[in-house]
Amino acid sequence: MSIPVNPLTVAPLAHPSRWRERFAYLAYQIRRSPLTMAGLAISLVVLLCMAFAPWLAPHDPNALDLVHRLAPPSAAHWFGTDEVGRDLFSRVLYGSQQSVGVGLFVAFSSCLIGGLLGCMSGVIGGRFDSLTMRLMDIMLSVPSLVLIMALAAALGPSLFNAMLAITLVRIPFYVRLARGQALSIRQMGYVKAAQTFGAGRWHIVLWHVARNAMPPLLVQLSLDIGSAILMASALGFIGLGAQQPTAEWGAMVATGRNYILDQWWYSTFPGLAILVTATGFNLLGDGVRDLLDPRQQGK
Repeated sequence: MSIPVNPLTVAPLAHPSRWRERFAYLAYQIRRSPLTMAGLAISLVVLLCMAFAPWLAPHDPNALDLVHRLAPPSAAHWFGTDEVGRDLFSRVLYGSQQSVGVGLFVAFSSCLIGGLLGCMSGVIGGRFDSLTMRLMDIMLSVPSLVLIMALAAALGPSLFNAMLAITLVRIPFYVRLARGQALSIRQMGYVKAAQTFGAGRWHIVLWHVARNAMPPLLVQLSLDIGSAILMASALGFIGLGAQQPTAEWGAMVATGRNYILDQWWYSTFPGLAILVTATGFNLLGDGVRDLLDPRQQGK
């Protein structure tokens, strides 16, 4: 069996078959890694559940049924019910919109903002670079989870504030990564040529530096989705994330721990949702890293 040539490491071609070569290479790399396939499958299932939760949920996630409160798993309620009779299976489905949505928003927004800021810092240099990196160093000197909890507490307990706090704390990681790439890329011949022909800084940052700094940023992004989901769930667990009656996995685990001895299902199923989802996105992130890192190609 012939191994497709990596089209991500050679100069782009104008031929229409170029996209077929890319997809063939991606499919080959995914097939040769069972863990990547498992991560991709889990991630796709989670994303489908998040998108189609209103149609998949058998019950209203906020409908009260005190007659059947804390009912064990059954045919009517697959994951049982909570302390006010709400269907846990429906709430876990709807909770994916909150928990996974936060992870996706945090990863993409912090990558976009941090990547652009890091590229600008590396290209512009001077005082702007020094001020930006000193600010990033200050933020990185504080443990991430501690800083996230402090920001979330200062902003107030809500899902949006938790999402904003996690995004702000994750930005410095992308800034440092993008700046390192920019410092290397700005020495390339095509960047020097663009400067010689009068290209502006924004053109160089967006067209030359940011595009070529994208692979390591994409690797970091794919690995950050699972971490962001765990951080959002942790904030929900301590009461700084989504508030009642919003269905969110961390908050559900926190409430269910009061009934863990007799009603084990209350915390178990939301906890399993967090575990499986974070594991799936982490496995997918490892696969993306192996795909985009040339040093991994021979392994």
